[in-house]
Parts: sequence; C-alpha cells; structure tokens
Amino acid sequence: MRRNVSSNYATRGRALRHAAAGVVGAAAIAFVTAASAQTYGIATMQPGTLNHTTGSAIAKVLKEKGNLNVLVQPTAGETTLIPMVGRAEADLGIANIAEVVNVTKGGSAVGTQPDLRLIGTVHSLRVAFWVRKDAPMKTIADLKGKKVTVGYSAMRTIDGLVQSMLATGGLTDKDIQPVLVPNVIRGADDFVSGASDVLFFAFGAPKVREVDASVGGIRALEIPESGMAAAKKLFPYGYLTQGTPSPFFVGLPKPMGVYTYDNMLFTNAKVKDEIVYKIIETMEGNKADLVAVQPALREFSAAALYKKYDIPYHPGALKYFQDKKIEAKAVQ
Repeated sequence: MRRNVSSNYATRGRALRHAAAGVVGAAAIAFVTAASAQTYGIATMQPGTLNHTTGSAIAKVLKEKGNLNVLVQPTAGETTLIPMVGRAEADLGIANIAEVVNVTKGGSAVGTQPDLRLIGTVHSLRVAFWVRKDAPMKTIADLKGKKVTVGYSAMRTIDGLVQSMLATGGLTDKDIQPVLVPNVIRGADDFVSGASDVLFFAFGAPKVREVDASVGGIRALEIPESGMAAAKKLFPYGYLTQGTPSPFFVGLPKPMGVYTYDNMLFTNAKVKDEIVYKIIETMEGNKADLVAVQPALREFSAAALYKKYDIPYHPGALKYFQDKKIEAKAVQ
C-alpha cells in the first residue's frame, strides 16, 4: 500500500514538473511570438550615409538572428529622427552624441525629449574635410577664403562640428565663403557640382566612395593635435583617433589623426526592458553579421556601449550591463 502511495506521489510530482516546464516553455514561446509579431522601426538618416548603413546592419541582424521584425525608417536628418524616437513614432534611432545631447539637454530647436533613453555607443564617427585630389589645399588653415558648406538646417549640430574643425586651423566661419546646405548628402552633391570646395562627411559612408569616383579622387585634410584645445571649446565631445590609409579611410594620404566623436543607439522609455536587453544580447552574439554589412561596427561590443554620458540609459540596457558586470567607461 505504501509503495502505491509513494508511486502516486512520484507520478504526480513528475506531472507537476512537466506542467511547470510546459508553462515556462509556453511563456517563452509567447514572448518570442509576440516580439516577432510586432514591428519595430529604427530611424536613420538618408541612404548613402554611414548612419543609414549602421541602421541597416542592426535591423538585419535583429530580424534574422533575434526574431525581432525591425525595419529601417530613413529621414531627412538627425534633427528629424530624434524627436520621432522621443515621441515613440520609431522605437530605435541612431544619431551622433552632439545631436542627442542637444535634444536631451534642451539646446535643440525641436525641443526636449524627456522619454529618450540611451542604449549606448555603437561605434565612433570619424569625419573629415576632403578636397579634390589635385587641389592646392593641404591643411585646415588653407581653407581660408574657400567655399565651405555650413548651416545644415536638418542636422543642426553638424554646423557646430564644422566650426570646431575649422577652429583646429585657427579659422571661423568669417574666414570662409559659406555655402548653406540642409544635410551632408546635399553638401556632398554641392562638392561634386563645384558649388563648394570642401566635402564634409563620415569615413565609411557609401556617399564618400561615390564622390571619390565622381571627381577623380579626394584627399582628406589632417586635423592638427595642436588645434584640438580650440576645437573642444566649441564641441567638448570631439577627440582624435589614428587613421591609416585603407578602403575604409578613403582619401587618407598617410597615417594621421582623424576627428572623432560617438554615434549613439537610443530608444524610448516605453520600449519594454526585455526587448532592449534582447537587442544588446543579439548584437553582441552576432557581431560578424553586423560587420559584414557595416565595417564601422568592428569596434562594437556590449562593453563599449556603456559610457559616462549624462543622459538616462534605458533600464533594459542597465540590466544587461549589470548582469554582465560591465562598468561605464569615461568619455574620451
């Protein structure tokens, strides 16, 4: 009789364990199904920009490896896309740190976005002033009196970056002939047409390779280390990194310092913690697939995401950093 009672209890225990496992499994399946059923938008700049290629790489990996249906939403520029994420009209966005700081600290014409939350730094942005390969200009100081694109009405902080880079050569916008443009794509087109003497863009962008082929070659002007103190007075988040001639560094004539700042991935406070956690986890686990689309993501890692920016991080990102014992790094 006791054996029968024990047997019954054992049978019931096994049944309860199987039932519990079934509930957990069903919950996991339900989460994956719900996540994959929902469409998530990632707002980027226009096709041809480094930003758009980065967004395309992230969307592809999240869709194919993370079972998250992520679609790229190109916009006119970062001044447009950041408020979209802030208002939850897009779930993710990519923009440079200058634009993000302006919006979150109230320095932007589009107003503050209190619901914007950082996921982190996806990679650095390395930018340059290029001239035609046979142009006489060799240094930033040589741009005095030249036609330089400024304004950037759809990308307001780009104008600040241009001013900072001019400052490394001891110049201001009063020393150049200003050519007003809304964004970097228009600036590139004006350079090709001859309306400007200088191309401002990010290394690694498809548009840079297109321009290089269109005008018979371009050459980057070196940023002098001695000019960085003046530049930081205008834009404190810029720093120099070393660039070397390669397919990525189009038009770099020799190893030299390259003007650099961070490119941020961000979201809205309304996006669920587990989705943000899964985004980081999927990107970290499939880096090779990211790099296959966007070589700039070679420097991506979950550890590199977390820097000491005075902007709120999403709780899902903070949980990932805590679980993986990732400490916030200083901003260069």
